[in-house]
Amino acid sequence: MSHDTKKFYFILEKIEDINLFKNRFNTIKELLSDKMGFDATLMCLLQIGESLNKLTKLYTKLDKDDIKGSYDVRNFIAHDYEGVNKTIIESIIREHTEKLKITIEEILKEED
Repeated sequence: MSHDTKKFYFILEKIEDINLFKNRFNTIKELLSDKMGFDATLMCLLQIGESLNKLTKLYTKLDKDDIKGSYDVRNFIAHDYEGVNKTIIESIIREHTEKLKITIEEILKEED
């Protein structure tokens, strides 16, 4: 299994973790209002950004701006934890994690 393949599976695991956290609450807002839910979700997003940034190969299905954006979110979480905007995190969860999951699954299918 290549370095990138391992990273992709790790990212999928972190997305699934976020989905599990979401399922424990009625809404994403409730998830992010819960201290443990908020902390766990941010850790997953931090790991996703770090992992995307460490991919060794360019993948045409992955948007370079999405990778940069994920890493920017990672940096913001790591360096200004108290300043994290929950509305932005909610938007990322609603609009980007599922799209990223689908894209990674497509890449992994092509790798087989």
